[in-house]
Amino acid sequence: MFKQKFIFSSIFMMLLTVVVAQESVNQLDSDGKRHGLWTKNYDNTDLVRYKGVFEHGKEIDTFSYYKISNGKSVLSAIRVFNKNNNRAEVKFYTSNGKVVSEGKMDGKDFIGQWVYYHRNSDKKMIVENYNDVGQLEGERKVFYENGVMAEHANYRKGKLEGEAKWYSDKSVLIKVANFKNGEFHGPYKTFDNQGNITTEGNYDEDKKTGTWTYVEDGVTKTVDY
Repeated sequence: MFKQKFIFSSIFMMLLTVVVAQESVNQLDSDGKRHGLWTKNYDNTDLVRYKGVFEHGKEIDTFSYYKISNGKSVLSAIRVFNKNNNRAEVKFYTSNGKVVSEGKMDGKDFIGQWVYYHRNSDKKMIVENYNDVGQLEGERKVFYENGVMAEHANYRKGKLEGEAKWYSDKSVLIKVANFKNGEFHGPYKTFDNQGNITTEGNYDEDKKTGTWTYVEDGVTKTVDY
């Protein structure tokens, strides 16, 4: 008899724990705002879409987001929210759990420095910077998988500004261009793999101007714009 009562009590406590746990998820506060642990599935499925903790409608601490892959919920992003504002530390993942990119967000805007990685390695592919309103600002660098720089450019309020350079995977300079407010403006040059100039001229607000020189198969041609 004692054994039966013990088993019954154990089962009852387990069921009570499950009920309490269920009741503590997806709750609203007195103002109708999400509060406490929340989890949401994709419509008409038991596959998790996200889970995290709210404090009176505000996301706090760590939120995990999932995508559907091969019929399963697979982690796609993690955001660690700042309790005092809308900013968060963010990481995006591939289906096999590798970090694709990481940086900060303010709401839906990228801010600060963001780093993107090559899919098949941990080496950096892109390093770029954003201002507080989600626009590219300052240096942006692109790298080949061997670590050699492929591009180096500068941005101001989301638009290319100043000198930009492109390189081959052997670190050979292949193009130099200048920009103003996102448009070609100023000297422009391209080079072959030996560093010889193949194109040279100037832009004025995205339009070719003056004399341009082109070299192809050892033959030089000039065009006056």
